[in-house]
Amino acid sequence: MRRLPPVLVVAVAVMAALAAVAALAACSGGHDGAATRAGRPWQPRPGLAWQWQLDGRVDPSVDVPVYDIDGFENTASDVARLHRDGRKVICYVNVGAWEDFRPDRHAFPREVLGRPNGWHGERWLDIRQVSTLRPVMERRFDMCRDKGFDAVEPDLVEGYGNDTGFPLTAHDQLRYNRMIADIAHERGLAVGLKNDLAQIPHLLDDFDFAVNEECAQYGECALLEPFIAAGKAVFHVEYAERTADFCPAARGLRLSSMLKKPELGTWREPC
Repeated sequence: MRRLPPVLVVAVAVMAALAAVAALAACSGGHDGAATRAGRPWQPRPGLAWQWQLDGRVDPSVDVPVYDIDGFENTASDVARLHRDGRKVICYVNVGAWEDFRPDRHAFPREVLGRPNGWHGERWLDIRQVSTLRPVMERRFDMCRDKGFDAVEPDLVEGYGNDTGFPLTAHDQLRYNRMIADIAHERGLAVGLKNDLAQIPHLLDDFDFAVNEECAQYGECALLEPFIAAGKAVFHVEYAERTADFCPAARGLRLSSMLKKPELGTWREPC
């Protein structure tokens, strides 16, 4: 199932991001993209092929070097199987919304639960309450680490641009997203920035790669160039566009792009 509902990005923030892209691309340092180096998390290099499967237990049959799978629905044995096949494995975790189907759902006090976010059983979180949410997210990232994952994909990290039921600001989101990145890095996990294009100029140094949905459909892929310039992969999917329409530009940008169905099962059509 696609995890990101339609986002109402503030126009001013997007314009600020556009203005910052060129400067960041020029000053960002390079990285070698190798597997985990001493004392540093894994950093995937631009262009790596990947599989994104959030619908159920992983099917390991796709021959790609990177898998992104649900952290709760897959076991340490599933991760170990992928590692034996030479894959790096990313742990999908929702950090921006409460889900009534997760085993830790009772760890969230009622006061941090906001409006429904458009997906069944989910409600936005009040990310201003970091002292309440941090221990919950730490336990979730402990799970990813203990199952052997190499990285985390924290989802719904742009609540400030949505009708959450809370007066969230861009500053609130930056503080929360940096906290999430710190939690991952403290556990030796790489961490990806999911969408949140307007804040890329402020968060590039905090995240090791990016995950994006539908930048081609909305004409936003250029906003991801700072990640590529810094030697950091951008794992990208489209749902409605044809590969013939978006793949040439995606290859030119060195994005790791593919077409997926919104439920994010095993089917994929890579560029």
